[in-house]
Amino acid sequence: MQSISSKSTQTQLNTMAFSSVAIAFISSLVFSLLPRAYPAELFVDHRNFSVPKSDVNLLEFPLNLEYLEAEFFLYGALGYGLDKVDPNLTMGGPSPIGAKKANLDAFTRDVILQFALQEVGHLKAIKKTVKGFPRPQLDLSASSFAKLMDHAFKKPLVPPFDPYANSINYLIASYVIPYVGLTGYVGANPKLQGPVSKRLVAGLLGVESGQDAVIRGLLYERAVEKVHPYEVSVAEFTNRISQLRNRLGHAGLKDEGLIVPKNLGAEGKINGNVLAGDEFSVAYDRTPEEILRIVYGSGNESVPGGFYPKGGNGRIARSYLHSANRYT
Repeated sequence: MQSISSKSTQTQLNTMAFSSVAIAFISSLVFSLLPRAYPAELFVDHRNFSVPKSDVNLLEFPLNLEYLEAEFFLYGALGYGLDKVDPNLTMGGPSPIGAKKANLDAFTRDVILQFALQEVGHLKAIKKTVKGFPRPQLDLSASSFAKLMDHAFKKPLVPPFDPYANSINYLIASYVIPYVGLTGYVGANPKLQGPVSKRLVAGLLGVESGQDAVIRGLLYERAVEKVHPYEVSVAEFTNRISQLRNRLGHAGLKDEGLIVPKNLGAEGKINGNVLAGDEFSVAYDRTPEEILRIVYGSGNESVPGGFYPKGGNGRIARSYLHSANRYT
């Protein structure tokens, strides 16, 4: 019995030894394959990794929109912007024109302040990955938004629209901004080469989409409410803004308001449109050229104006301004 027991014990030991060797072999094989299966960039600190040159401009371009969002939300909630919150992020760029604290109820102010601080984080995230550029000259004055709304309605609103007057006006003005940025991230993602670049854009897109969803959700709750003193519903304001962005972008339907014809709703079965998407409810994409046409308010990526009276910054935006200058 003792001999049988000894043989059994020895067999178990041999089996365990073999298993250990097999596990070690398999583990080494898996790790030896990882560099070929997954690029090394996934395992390094982003701050020490140089993104592919082809990605740099695509990662820097969104700073134009991130500066705009950060300043609009910071001023709206606090009455001051990056010059006080984090001056280093401006890289010496000029202070925004006409931005001021909005007359917001406590709940809306809380939401907008969260957005504001998120945008500060976005600026930091991008500048940890690429060098970036100084804050462009931004025009966030009430008159800038009033011109946009007049353009959207194809007639002057009386009195001129003031985004800072109250919470509903401010939310309608906010509807103008994050959605443009998120379509840009959707458009940029398939053009990116490096995994770090793709991870950054995916993360930025997630939060920008969330901001847009919150804004649309808050407005959708009040979709049939009339905006004083225009006697125009909240939904109609969003529809007009979306139609304007489609016209300026010159790229077909990539924007939808809160109430749409049923054939444009999800699965062609509903008028409510709390989130915008194509026929498969997938987010629309935009190119940098389309975005510039929209935020300049000119329909032309070479003609600055709107929120960017001197044009955007960075190689992509400046290249169109330089091209225009060569032919004038």
